[in-house]
Amino acid sequence: MSSVIAGTRFSVLDRSRTREGHDGPKALRDTVRLAQEVERLGYHRFWVSEHHGVSGVAGSAPTVLAAAVAAATRTIRVGTGGVMLPNHRPLVVAEQFGVLESLFPGRIDMGLGRSVGFTDGVRRALGRDKGDADDFAGQLAELLGWFRGTSPTGVHARPAEGLSVPPFVLAMGEGALIAAHAGLPMVIGDFRNRERMLRGIERYRGEFRPSEWAPEPYVVVSGTVAVAGTAEDARRILIPEAWSMAYARTHGTFPPLPAAERVEPMAMSAKERGYYEAGLVGHLAGTEEQVADELAGLLKETGAQEVLVTTSTYDRAALVDSYRRLARVAGLGAA
Repeated sequence: MSSVIAGTRFSVLDRSRTREGHDGPKALRDTVRLAQEVERLGYHRFWVSEHHGVSGVAGSAPTVLAAAVAAATRTIRVGTGGVMLPNHRPLVVAEQFGVLESLFPGRIDMGLGRSVGFTDGVRRALGRDKGDADDFAGQLAELLGWFRGTSPTGVHARPAEGLSVPPFVLAMGEGALIAAHAGLPMVIGDFRNRERMLRGIERYRGEFRPSEWAPEPYVVVSGTVAVAGTAEDARRILIPEAWSMAYARTHGTFPPLPAAERVEPMAMSAKERGYYEAGLVGHLAGTEEQVADELAGLLKETGAQEVLVTTSTYDRAALVDSYRRLARVAGLGAA
């Protein structure tokens, strides 16, 4: 095994994607079961995401789901990838993570993003608009202040005040600079746009200001990894998500994941086919040997301390097997 891989943490973000023929509650239960499985394999963290009004994603309440995951596991760190801070009041977010940390001490991460509701209708339902994402740095400072007990309002965030819940910034666009100036660990993706990723990491390291949360830059690179017995089987893991993304871009609706065998014979428009084929490339996919080589190259390029894997597919058994094979590549304890 490459020494650069051996010194790297590996973690999982699951988006609670729904699958054709299965409902949202099953997707959420599958997320909890996946957390138990990757804990046994030795992964470092398990994170859940926040999406509102998306037909193909069941995870709409990440702190609630994180509580269920933490209760069903024993040792793996649990968090969010992330809570979209512009959708919420910072006080409420602090209270929620304070409760999580109080119930599961030393195991909770607070991953934070700056996206606001995906559509106009969702934003109206949330009582937000696109401009709410513009003050992410201010919202982030207010949130961290609730943990420090430095709010000027005279209000105290209970039970968050005085607790230490590691914050991470999901760096999209200006997020890298915000993470650097706040002195926080940064999560950046995806693998398909390596040049943009490297620019963001360089900017983050160059602008980083040490803080109580992180004395030095900490980079988590995030993206899809698919590992199977053959390169073709690994490609099949990618097919359901690639088709769903292509469908979303051409129809405006993000559908549940279909089985790969249903997608392969489909007739697609030229536009759909273009998005679909683009969605199959640029990921880390292949046999264990192939992925090990690609991972080593990625980690040498980025100098990242951690890899956050975000793979989604229809075949749950193939997904679990992929994580098992990746654990062997990474040299994780139970692999």
